[in-house]
Amino acid sequence: MRIAPTLVVCEGAAAARPRVLLVDDDAVLARSYARLLTSEGYDCDVCFDGDDAIEIVRRGGYDLIVSDIDMPRLSGLALLERIRLHDLDVPVVLITGSPSLETAMVAMEHGALRYVPKPVAAQRLCAIASEAVRLHRLARAKRRALDLAGEADRLVGDRAGLAVNFASALESLWMAYQPIVSWSRRQIFGYEALVRSFEPSLPHPNALLDAAERLDRLHDLGRAIRARAGEPIDEMPVGSLLFVNLHTHDLMDPQLFEVDQPLARIARHVVLEITERASLHQVRDVQSRIARLREMGFRIAVDDLGAGYAGLTSFAQLEPEVVKLDMSLVRGVHTKPTKLTLVRTMVTMCRELGMQVVAEGIETAEERDAMVHAGCDLLQGYLFAEPALAFPTSSF
Repeated sequence: MRIAPTLVVCEGAAAARPRVLLVDDDAVLARSYARLLTSEGYDCDVCFDGDDAIEIVRRGGYDLIVSDIDMPRLSGLALLERIRLHDLDVPVVLITGSPSLETAMVAMEHGALRYVPKPVAAQRLCAIASEAVRLHRLARAKRRALDLAGEADRLVGDRAGLAVNFASALESLWMAYQPIVSWSRRQIFGYEALVRSFEPSLPHPNALLDAAERLDRLHDLGRAIRARAGEPIDEMPVGSLLFVNLHTHDLMDPQLFEVDQPLARIARHVVLEITERASLHQVRDVQSRIARLREMGFRIAVDDLGAGYAGLTSFAQLEPEVVKLDMSLVRGVHTKPTKLTLVRTMVTMCRELGMQVVAEGIETAEERDAMVHAGCDLLQGYLFAEPALAFPTSSF
């Protein structure tokens, strides 16, 4: 370890070792964290000032930044805001000797991975660092995946006419169900409920969702979907799970948390899919809302992984039991080595974090075999069954 006036560099590590930046005006504490993490296989830089840390961050290359909140020149919260101007993905852990609910909420709203009171036990610091490195690698893989995803359609047209068509769509709303299969067991794992409508001007779910956003009626759409999704639950094969899509805006709907709602009554059979295509930024108290849903019996999935917001927010705040890979990653995966390597990396990272992985959009046997070879056992797509009225069987 080489010590400079404001920077400590732990040298002698292989290039593949994860890099950590520790920022704390308490030099003794910062050095002790550095020695601990270095002994665990990390490359550590230590900085004793927030302003100096910004200059170091601009050079890039870190897998984790751990910063004290209470520093004289630039606070940890201000440092976090400045870091995001240069790096949207690097996990930031904020530590403090004066924890409070207010600063904890601000830290999480600004995208801190963790908010940790001092003193931080060695075992906990190592566990946080291990988790952060995995999440950062997954985030970088997700950003690469964005290049492979197409852009969603955009609605255009008159607002008044759109309102009429949207009302018609809600009245004619119905649900189609597509099986999710376990390939190794050759059996159905669950069904995804997919919204449909007979309104011709809103021909597909993305058009319906765009209309709801433009009209500020996301709650109306979400409530209609949840009311219909669970209606045929008695006909679903025993042991199967029902996957129901949520927009992030639905997390702010009080009705979602009412225990007498139809979907809440069957919560232990339901996985709520929260899409990566919409940001969690505007949802306050995300973690407490998710905790409440879990208390009700729901499980959580992140949908469209690889086609949406590529930051760490969805994983750090939702901590999903299930992750669904977007079909843009699956299409033609057997013919594209780069894409296959990316998928394998994402599947491995998710499994290390204890998440089950579902590959969406499987259309050919070659795509199926490639995804299975990449470590993905749960599969969904037209190869097995098209979406249909409850509940279609699957061909294996």
